[in-house]
Amino acid sequence: MKKIFPALLLTSLLGISAQARIITYPAGEGVKTTDAYTVRVRQAGTEWNNVAVYPVKVDEVRGTKHHVEISSMAYFDFDGTPVEIEVTSHTAAIDTARIRPLSYDITPSYVRGDSVLRFTLDSPRNLSVEINGDIFHNLQLFANPLDSRRPSAKALRNLKKQKNLIYFAPGYHKLPGDTLRIPSGTTVYVDGGARVAGQLIADRARDIRIYGRGEIHPEGRGEGIYIKRSRNIDIEGVIVTQVPVGESDSVTITNVKSISSYGWGDGMNVFASSNVTYDSVFCRNSDDCSTVYATRKGFNGGCRNILMKNSTLWADVAHPIMIGLHGNAEGCDTISNIVYRNIDILDQQEKQIDYQGCFGISCGDNNVVENVTFDNIRVEDFRQGQLVNIRIFFNKKYCLAPGRAIRNILFKDITYNGHRAELSIIAGYDSEHTVEGITFENLVINGERISDNMPGKPAWYKTGDMCRFFIGEHVHNVVFK
Repeated sequence: MKKIFPALLLTSLLGISAQARIITYPAGEGVKTTDAYTVRVRQAGTEWNNVAVYPVKVDEVRGTKHHVEISSMAYFDFDGTPVEIEVTSHTAAIDTARIRPLSYDITPSYVRGDSVLRFTLDSPRNLSVEINGDIFHNLQLFANPLDSRRPSAKALRNLKKQKNLIYFAPGYHKLPGDTLRIPSGTTVYVDGGARVAGQLIADRARDIRIYGRGEIHPEGRGEGIYIKRSRNIDIEGVIVTQVPVGESDSVTITNVKSISSYGWGDGMNVFASSNVTYDSVFCRNSDDCSTVYATRKGFNGGCRNILMKNSTLWADVAHPIMIGLHGNAEGCDTISNIVYRNIDILDQQEKQIDYQGCFGISCGDNNVVENVTFDNIRVEDFRQGQLVNIRIFFNKKYCLAPGRAIRNILFKDITYNGHRAELSIIAGYDSEHTVEGITFENLVINGERISDNMPGKPAWYKTGDMCRFFIGEHVHNVVFK
């Protein structure tokens, strides 16, 4: 089995110990950094630690044209003991600054004139630091928990004896043929300060672990990690472009960051898979952030038991959440038991009405979508789109038939604060292809709780009229409570 351990291996071990409370990762040899920001971190009364800052590509849509912009990214680990973070902007004086998600309620202070800000963290967070409202040249700052998955110093000194470990040390690594197929029973560790150029593939494999703090993605476009027809896969901590999961079972993706800038750059797709869990992920993508589809791309079957929790979604284009579009039009795939819980949605930018919706359920290809829960989700003021789009439809560009049914969908403790949302849509297709059983429990829009018995609602109004939700034909049993 191939081992990857350049001379920088020993350097990667310096300054890391079981007693360390803050761990930073210098960029390895050949890994590009940027001087747009300087980032430092410390605990109160201690010396500052420098944090490497990397360029990262994001997608800005202006009108109908896509433009790749260079944003910034930095990461470090700490144990949850409060730390002070200092960010210096080298490209613009600071008139205003904000740190998102806004639900974290982090207010920076300004020091040394108008180019430096500071703030404190007492728990790991995935953040966006934005100067003067600029979201395309911002700083993605990933404050990770301490990494319990890192191989021991002894294991790294004796890599040749570690038959089931592939280690990427700090530095730039170009995969031969741009791919690495991972055998069953293997752990891959990508250290902080490493950048792997290419794609890691688990195909018809099982019991694979992909851990670390470094980056994994092809030089151009493409998936950094691809899980195909595999089982018992665990991915944690790394930074990638895309992570699709196809026809697989028992996949766990934790604290993974997905950032893409090219067309169709979906973040975390699920195709025809079951028992997939995402926890504490960050997605900033140039297409849908999180999708759940049935038969698609050569993967066959429905989906069940998909959970995303404690995560942040930022769609520079298309949907933060999209469910149901693709399936087997000649059969009947079912997508069921899907849960999104404790999520911050930072943005959506989509001009095409067919593809709007922070919460999108577009049921096509004879699919049934049922038993979906959106729980405790905070939506910030996005640039363009709808809050909710639930439809059975026949989109001939992507589907061969309309969907069969959408039923039993729960929205619980959803808040939206903003003024750019367009008209939300809930609509069936015909009398045989219906939407049924949509419950909104504690929906709050700009501080107003929307319910069927809300104060000031005329008796002849639909409740959707009070929040700009169009509830159309072939829709039954929509309840706001």
